Amino acid sequence: MIYVGQRLLRAILLLAGVSALCFLFTEMAPGSFFDEMRLNPQISPETISALRAHYGLDQPLAVRYGRWMKSALHADFGYSIAYNMPVAPLLWKRTQNTLLLTTTALLLTWFISVPLGVWTANWREGLLDKTVTLASSFVISVPELVIAVAVLAVAVRWRLAPIGGMTSTDFDGLSEWTKLQDLTRHLALPVLILAVCESAVIVRHIRASMVEALDAPYVHAARGFGIRRARLLFRHALSAAANPAISLLGFSLAGLLSGSLLVEVVCGWPGLGPLILEATLSRDLYLVIGGIMFSALFMVGGNLVADVMLLAFDPRIRREGTNAD
Repeated sequence: MIYVGQRLLRAILLLAGVSALCFLFTEMAPGSFFDEMRLNPQISPETISALRAHYGLDQPLAVRYGRWMKSALHADFGYSIAYNMPVAPLLWKRTQNTLLLTTTALLLTWFISVPLGVWTANWREGLLDKTVTLASSFVISVPELVIAVAVLAVAVRWRLAPIGGMTSTDFDGLSEWTKLQDLTRHLALPVLILAVCESAVIVRHIRASMVEALDAPYVHAARGFGIRRARLLFRHALSAAANPAISLLGFSLAGLLSGSLLVEVVCGWPGLGPLILEATLSRDLYLVIGGIMFSALFMVGGNLVADVMLLAFDPRIRREGTNAD
């Protein structure tokens, strides 16, 4: 339990540090939401001052941060000036879309990466291994934005998938099965971009872990007993290589979340990415901070889940936790 407690405490401190940096950087950034209002001669300076006081922007940074932290503990992330509504429900609606995209991409990424990593390690230096290594090196070397734009251009040119939004205009009038098909078609393009970019990294890590596991003496002994190749790879060697893969799960979730914000903007997926970009351009202070905190929360949560899974699968960590207790 000490192991989980340490990871949980580290996650809380990390989130507190992210929130403090968010407030500090937004304070240092030039301009504010009311800059355009000052250019309007019909709006008096007194009105702008009253609005700043209404949203608490006339108070010192430390006071505003303390009030925000107190409200954040009650799941209240302030008030959006641009939308004239609380930040939490606005973020939660977009968060559901981002989680749908990220979770689907995560499942597809590991569904692709694990078999490819295992088979390329088994036939190292073979045609499959060289092809996957070359393709993954190319994907890693190309910026994710370029890949997203290229896939988007191909999809538009050949009309392979609908672009923009997550449903069609006549979505409400469709049957349940047709609604699922429509959502899947809109989801396919951003999921494909995320899965391709993330799989290029994960395949190489799984291959390296599997190569090390396949060279272990007990695997050679199991091969000598005539165990079938598939059972040897996926039952014995993969279980030995599971710990690095589980540790990589948290990093892959963080990479998918950060990448999804960019892909959402490019593909027009109504998630956190376009909302944070819009809030940043309009300098909607609390909406920007809330969006960043939601993203950080999911990244930290993904790493925490990976740590708990590692604790469950690795007996050495359990023994260390028991000795510490």
